[in-house]
Parts: sequence; C-alpha cells; structure tokens
Amino acid sequence: MEEEPAVTEPANRRSKRARVTVRDEDFFPSDRLEVELEEEREESSDDFEEPRRKAKRNRAIEGASTSGAVARRNDLSLIDAIKGDAKSIPNVVKFWVEKYERSQISATAELLTLIFQACGADYYLQDKDIDKTDVDDVVVQLVNIARAGEIEDYQNSKRDLKHFKDNLLSFIDNLVGECQDGPLFEKDEPLFDRCIDYIIALSCTPPRFYRQIATLMGLQFVSSFINVANKLGSLRETTQRQLNAEKKKNAEGPGIESLNKRLSMAHEKITSLEDMMRKIFTGLFVHRYRDIDLDIRMACIHSLGDWILEYPSLFLRDLYLKYLGWTLNDKNAGVRKTSILALQSLYEVDDNVPSLNHFTERFSKRMVELADDIDISVAVSAIGLVKQLLRHRLVLDEDLGSLYDLLIDDPPDVRRAIGGLVHDHLIAQKFNDSRTRPTGTDSEPSDVYISRMLKILREFSADPILSSYVIDDIWDYMKAMKDWKCIISMILEDNPSAELDDMDATNLIMLFFASVRKAVGEKIVPATDNRSVHQTKAQKEMFENSKRDITTAMMKNYPLLLHKFISDKDKVGHLIEIMVHMNLDLYSLKRQEQNFKATLKLIRSVFFKHGEKDVLRSCVKAIRFCAVNSLGELQDFASNQVKELEDELICKLRSAIKDVQNDGDEYSLLVNLKRLYELQLSFSVPVENMYDDFANILKNYSSIDDEVAAFLLLNMYLHVSWCLHSAVSSDTISEASLLSLSGKRDVLLEQLQHFLDDSKPHVDSASKNMLAYRVCGILADIWCLFRRSKFASTKLDVLGYSPDKSLIKKYWDVCEPLVTLLDDEEEEERSGEYVEDTNPDTIMLCLAKLVATDSVPKEHLAPEILSHFVEYGPSVGLIVKNLLTALKKKGDISAILLESLKQAYQNHLLVTPHVKGESLSKKSIKECRDLAVRLSGLYAGVARNKYRSEILNIVKDGINYAFVDAPKQLSFLDVILQHFATKLPASDMSDIINGVKGRTVNLNTAKDPSAWRPYHTFLETLREKEAAKDAKEVVALRGRGRPRKIQNVQGKRLFDEQNSSGEEDSISGSEQDAPKLEDEEDDNPSIQSLRASSKSKSSKKDKRT
Repeated sequence: MEEEPAVTEPANRRSKRARVTVRDEDFFPSDRLEVELEEEREESSDDFEEPRRKAKRNRAIEGASTSGAVARRNDLSLIDAIKGDAKSIPNVVKFWVEKYERSQISATAELLTLIFQACGADYYLQDKDIDKTDVDDVVVQLVNIARAGEIEDYQNSKRDLKHFKDNLLSFIDNLVGECQDGPLFEKDEPLFDRCIDYIIALSCTPPRFYRQIATLMGLQFVSSFINVANKLGSLRETTQRQLNAEKKKNAEGPGIESLNKRLSMAHEKITSLEDMMRKIFTGLFVHRYRDIDLDIRMACIHSLGDWILEYPSLFLRDLYLKYLGWTLNDKNAGVRKTSILALQSLYEVDDNVPSLNHFTERFSKRMVELADDIDISVAVSAIGLVKQLLRHRLVLDEDLGSLYDLLIDDPPDVRRAIGGLVHDHLIAQKFNDSRTRPTGTDSEPSDVYISRMLKILREFSADPILSSYVIDDIWDYMKAMKDWKCIISMILEDNPSAELDDMDATNLIMLFFASVRKAVGEKIVPATDNRSVHQTKAQKEMFENSKRDITTAMMKNYPLLLHKFISDKDKVGHLIEIMVHMNLDLYSLKRQEQNFKATLKLIRSVFFKHGEKDVLRSCVKAIRFCAVNSLGELQDFASNQVKELEDELICKLRSAIKDVQNDGDEYSLLVNLKRLYELQLSFSVPVENMYDDFANILKNYSSIDDEVAAFLLLNMYLHVSWCLHSAVSSDTISEASLLSLSGKRDVLLEQLQHFLDDSKPHVDSASKNMLAYRVCGILADIWCLFRRSKFASTKLDVLGYSPDKSLIKKYWDVCEPLVTLLDDEEEEERSGEYVEDTNPDTIMLCLAKLVATDSVPKEHLAPEILSHFVEYGPSVGLIVKNLLTALKKKGDISAILLESLKQAYQNHLLVTPHVKGESLSKKSIKECRDLAVRLSGLYAGVARNKYRSEILNIVKDGINYAFVDAPKQLSFLDVILQHFATKLPASDMSDIINGVKGRTVNLNTAKDPSAWRPYHTFLETLREKEAAKDAKEVVALRGRGRPRKIQNVQGKRLFDEQNSSGEEDSISGSEQDAPKLEDEEDDNPSIQSLRASSKSKSSKKDKRT
C-alpha cells in the first residue's frame, strides 16, 4: 500500500483529464458527493460562482425519479439490459441501486449473477447462498459448465450483440458512479470487494472467453474508480484550501472541525479506492498482460496507459511503467503498437517527463529500435514516439543514425514518417529550442530550410535515385520546397555563399525539378504497384493551381536559368524538363511571348550542344510539349522550331556521314545518331533519303565502332516502324509504297542477319558486346511487327515475314550467352547510358515475345529457352515462368516440355569414348534433376488431374527416348522422368511399370549392371510411390460415410492453461527477465533477423533500381 499523504497537504498531481460532463438524467438523489462539491463551491465564492446550479439539480432529480419509474415498469434483468439498448443502462443502474438500498442480499445476488451471465454461463446465485458459497467453488462450477460447452459467446456472437461489450463497460461505469456515495465505500460487507474477488478468479480460469470478459470488467472497474478518485481529489483540494483560509481567521471552531472531518473522509475514500485498484492490478493485470490471447494483452496495456495518464499520482511509477516497457518486445505487432501509443500519450504531457526519466533511460534504446519494426504500423507509431523523445531531449543524435537509413526503405508509410522526423529535427530544428514552435509555423526564411535540406542531400549525391527518395519523404512537411521564387533566386544567385558549392547547386536544381513534379501530382520514386491513382476534383484543381504558380515564377526567369547553365549537362536537363509541367496559356495571358520564344531557342541550342541521353530526352519532351500544347502564334513558332531542328540535324548527319566516308572521326556521327534516335522515339523524322546511306555504312565499313553500328540499326528500325505505322493507319496505300517499305525491311533484315552470321556466340565475348544486345532486340521487334499471321489475307499481305529454322537457331546461339549471365557479370553490364535496353531481362523479354505472339514457331524456340531454365537469374527466371503460364493457356505443352528436357539432357551429357555407356557429372545431374523438378511443378496439386493426359504423354514419349540404343540413355528415366511419373495416379503407375518391364523381355539386363542401374532405380521409385498412393486411397475410402467423432479437438482453445507470476518491483531487469507468454502458438523468427533480411532485399532492390 502506498504511504498515506499528510492531511494538510494537497495531492501530488492533479489529473490532466477534463471533468466529465454529467447529463441531467444521470443524476440520482443519493449523489451526496456532488452535493458536497456544490456546497463547497458556493462557500468558496473566491473560486467558484454558479448561482443557478441548484435549480438545474432539482430538475435532474425529478427527471431521474421519472426514469427510475420507467425502469421499474420495464422490470428488465441486468443481462437483458446489457444486451439491449445502451440508452436504458443508466436507468437500470439507478433502479438496481434503489433495490440494493431496500434489499442488499437480493441485489448482490443479481449483480453477481450478471457477472456470470456476461461471461456466457447460465448460472444463477441464490439469495440464501450469498454468504455460504465460496468463490473457488462457484468458479469451479463455472469452469465445468464451460467444459460441457454450455456457454454463450456474446462477444463473437453473430446475433445482434455487436454492442454487448460496450454496454457492459457502460454498465460498470454507471454502477460505480451511482454507488460512490453508498455501496462503494461500505466497510461491514463491501459489495465491490466481493465482485472483484469473482472477477479476479474468473480471469485466471482456462476458458478463454471467461478470461476475456472478466479482464474487461476488471479493467473497467479500475477506470471507473479513477473517475471517482479524481472527483474526490478535487473535493480534497477544495476542502484543504477552505481549511487553510479558515485557519487564518480562527484557530478553532465548528467550521474548522467540520472541514477537518470532511478532509479526513475524502482521504479515507481515496485510500479505499486505491486499495481496490491495487487489488485488481496485482490479482488480474499482472497475470493477464501476458495472456496467450492478444486481445486480452492489448486491452491490459491500453488500460494501463489510460490509468497512468489519468491518475499519475498512483500509477506514474516504475512499478507500473515497466509493463509498458516489457510489452515493447511482445511477439504480436498489435500489442507492441498499443504499448507505443500509450507511451506516446504519456510523453505528450510535459509534467510526466521527470517521472519518466528512469524508465526512458532503461527502454529508450528499444523505442528507437522499433522504428525499424517488421510491422509497418508499429514502425510508424514508434517514429512518432521517437519524436516525443527528441522533443524532451531524451535521446542523442548519434542514437538516430540507423533511423535515417529508413529514408530510402521500401514501405512508403515508414519513409514518410521518417521524413517528418528528419524535417522536424534537422530542417525545422523544432527540438533544438527550449520551447517548441507551434505546429505549421515557420519562424525562419525559406532559404534557411532549403540550405539545411541541401546538407542532407549531399549525403546521397552519389545516387540521384536515393536523393529522389529523400525529397519525396520530406516534401509534404517542408513548405519551403514549394517556395518557387526563393528556389529560383537561390539558383540564379551570382555570388553564392561559401556553403553552396557546385554539388549543392546540382542538388538544388534536382530538388527544384522533383518538387515541381510532386506539386503537379507526379510520382518521383518507383511505385510499389501499377494501379492508376484516381484524382479527385479538389486534387485536380490543386495541381492546376500549382502549374499556374510554377509558370508565373518561371516565365521571366526561364531564359536566365538556361543561359546560366547551358553548358552544364548535370543541371540543364532538369531545368528544361520543367517546361512540360507548366501552363503555357499564361505566356499569352501575361504578354510573355518573347520569353517563350527565347526559351525555345535556348532549348534548341542545348539540344545541339549536348549528346547525353538525359539532356537530349528532356529537350525533345519540352519542344514536343510546346508544339502540341501551346496555342495560336506560340504553337506556330514551336512547330517551326521543331522543323528547323529536324533540318539542322539532317544537315549535321550528312556532314558526319561524309566525314566517316572520308576516313574521318566517328564521334560526330555517333552524337547525331543519338539525337536522331531520341527524336524518332517521339515522332517520325523524314530521313528517307538517308536510309540507304545508313545501310551503306554498315555494309561497306565493317571496322566501324559497335556503338555507331548499333545506333545506325536503331534509327533504321525506327524509320521502318514509322513507315509501317503510316501504312497501317492510312485507308489507302499505293503498291509502290508497299514495295518501298518491304525493301527497307529487307535491307534492315539483311544487315541484322549479317551480324548474326559474323557473331561468335561465346559467353566471354558476347557478354561484353552491346551490339549483340541491340541486334537481338531489333530482330525480335521486326519479326513481331511483320509476322505473317498479322497481315495474312489483307491488302498488306506482301509485308508478312517469317524466319526459317536455321535463322532462328542462329538467333538463339547469340541470345543464349546473354540471358545466362551470372549476377556479378550482369551488374558489370548495367552501367552507362541505355542500360535498360542492354541486359538479360530485355533479351528474355524479346524471346518470350516471339514465342507468345507466334512470331516464330514455338516448337523451335521454346524448348531452347526452357532447357536452360535452371541457369537463369531470378528476374530472367520470372519472365520464363510467365511465358510458361501463357503457353499453358494456349493448349498442350507436353511436347515442348519433353523436347526441352531432351535438349538439357543432351547438353549435359558427357560422352567418354573409353567407357561404355555414358556418365553424368554430379553438377550436370543436379542441373538436369532441378530442371525436371521445376517443370514437373507445373502439374502439382489439382493440376495433376486436370493435365493427366499431358503428363502421360511426357512419360510415355520420354520412355521411348530413354530406350533408344539402351542402355545408353537410361539415366533419363531416373534423373528426369521419375519426377513426372510420380505425379500420376496409382493405376497409371502400374501400367507404366508393366510397360517398362515389357521392354526388357528380350534384353540381358545383367550383362552391364551399372548401365542398367537407372532402370531398376526408376522401377523401385514407382513401386514405392504406387504403394503409398494405394494406402492413401484406402484411407480415403474408409473415411467415407458418417464421420467419426474426433476426440480432443482443440477448436477455439477455450482451456489454455495460464501460469501466474508474482509482481516485480524493479524496472532495472531486462526485458528477457519479463514474464513470457506460456503457450507459444508459433515460432516466429526474431525481429532482428527479419529486419536484416528485409534490409538485404531492400538494398539489392535499390541497387537494381
């Protein structure tokens, strides 16, 4: 028991909770405590003046009497009232209190019966048994009722009892409130002590539903006791204040004696309430906070947080706080989150912080760790808790280093939460001041915040993608990133401060561009899903307003920005692409046509000044956007700029071609080919007269650089594609145009086939040859665009094309080493420009497209692809899986699968001339077996019945292949076929066994035992599987008919045994010393292991992004 405070001193802490508003119908004639409070308020006129309070009280009494009469007429039982409408509960409670005043025994029996019935047991306690019956005896009977299955689960019932739990808690709260002047403080036969004894006993029983309801009732009793204790605390403080004032007037007298008596009574009542709170805490909470049922654990922790917040004078101590710290390690995410939210509420109250110092010192490390919890909601809540710790300066900056890595983590919610933390702590620096700034206010200019943001971006400057993640995380919290005028003025500053170097300027322009995209509703980081985001009307208006603000800020400054950075490839590209996010109509409305024209001219100059992909692509986007979206005179000007750009580019190409023909430098040709390629990706460019020149360079200059050759082929392919698009889109097309298009296609195919013929498909050379990637990609696209089935029986039939088998074989020979690269080789290849087009994934997509669209006969290419299935990396393997799914939807693929298995077997077959038969290396055997396992997995589960005929075809034809020149290829049975044969029903296995044995009737299997060993192993495996399946079928037949009654069914696990633990007094013990859950339902990996796994996956993903 706590040490009683001196009578002459006020309570240590006043509750922060506002006084509960009491409705008129909630008053009752026996509310003597409220009357005393009213009298004291009137006596203390210096503090309170409520002259009309008594009149309202009289009306409340009349209303309560009327409501009580209605309750009497209804004559509802307590359990029926709780099952019914919540509005009737106050009146039912008042009626019960009146009944208790008339007959304590009868009313007590009714209340105890309610406790049993609320737990679902149909058990009635008679009046005569109140004093005779022992609590343990009653609880044993209730447990037996539960074991017999004769209880009703009100909480999870499907009937209309959704509000049962809320009504029950409301009943307890009203009951304690109505009894605060009577039964609550009885000394002879305390009613509530008896109720608490039964509730504690029921909370420790095996039936889970008993524990759930009893725990809820016990927790609510403590909450209701706190409400009464807070009222009594207010009464005690008021009485103490009056007593001090009275003593200044008179040392003795009847008034002082009356006040002393009143003060002593208030203190005794508070002490009595605290004793009952401790009784429930030690008897119920310390056992149930670690219950196997997570709802019980969550309810306990949630209630404890409320108790500490509402009644800190008792509960704000290490004795109670330690349970919040221990449950931070709970295996369930919901319990961890509940504990975090409870602590967050405590740290929000500044007066609580001094009492939390010891607790914080012990558990702050765990709080910070939870910011990287495996559960996203827990992590987000923990980040909010860390904010509170920072606000009170309870954690050091060096302890937060690991949290900043979460800025580039996968879950967006976690990244946003960390972004808010970084903004408040490092940018706005809200936690550095002695007093926290009000939310939403910025006391410093925008350039100060932007400068601090640039210091953060400097840490990620090596990877622009990571910088985009950081900007995306912080953008919603940082208003300065929407201050366009401030950002532009900082970029245009001629004399930048010493703190801003060239790297900061690059980051500032990148921040500007990313912020513009965010402001108009674009995503600046890769989306976690491909779903289209629906924009509301308000969002669309907000984005349009942002476009207007950006345009207004940029119109006059755009030419200045481009002039300043026209030679800087790292900066100018981002500045140019801002154009596509502007409202071009404002140029006309604000008479800024000259600035528009000057900007377009500068963009055109940038296009011919740089040759990098990103800059060129930005220029093309901006010019194309202006030509399409501007109006009137501005659109005409933009269209003329596009035409002049095309003409100038063609002139430069002609000059570069002449230089190459004269044995000059190839660099000019390469750069202009890249420019032409970027233009043709967006729209058609008239290069008909240069098409033959491109072909002649490829044909006559074999020593030309591979990159130049690749871009020559790409531009030829794009030109042919635009011509085909024009032919397909037009209603009429001349025969001459078709012949011209067909001739261009044949010229391109001739050059591509020439590279196939000259390629040496060795891994070491092909993996380092970008031209091989380009040739394979272009060939696949051409074959798909001009596939014969697409144009058959149409006016464009002459354009149809289909490669022959020998050409497909050459194509695969070049592709094979490209798609089977190892991971380290692949990472080496993924560097430089256009890496998205030159990687194994792209080649496999081309192969899959050819097969899926029937551009080539699938029986020619699909077996080759599948035979190397086990050699592919994860991303390439996923593409192959999707291809298999597409092929299965089209029909029987058994022939393709068997052919791929044969090819894999032949590829890994090592023929040794000195040994009869054949031998497979261990590695080759494993690869063949792994391939068979993967492909046979297509027929796992119910699919084995649906595709039984396909499996039979693979097995039968495979047996024929294995017995060709037996016993040379018999290992095919054991290594590959057994994985398919074992998926057949037992009857089919028996037929296969007989068929295989029949093939050896006229053969001597004992002549070469080692060569025939796979044959015998195959038969033994099938016999074992056949016997096992026969046994399963017999068991299944026996199980038909009327089902047997199964004993010891766990069901809902009503009887989970719970061990109790004593209450610990110290907070210094580690969380490993805290009581653990007795019944572990599953063995989850530790949070640290999961976090490490998540980190590795995230880093690998970011690396590939």
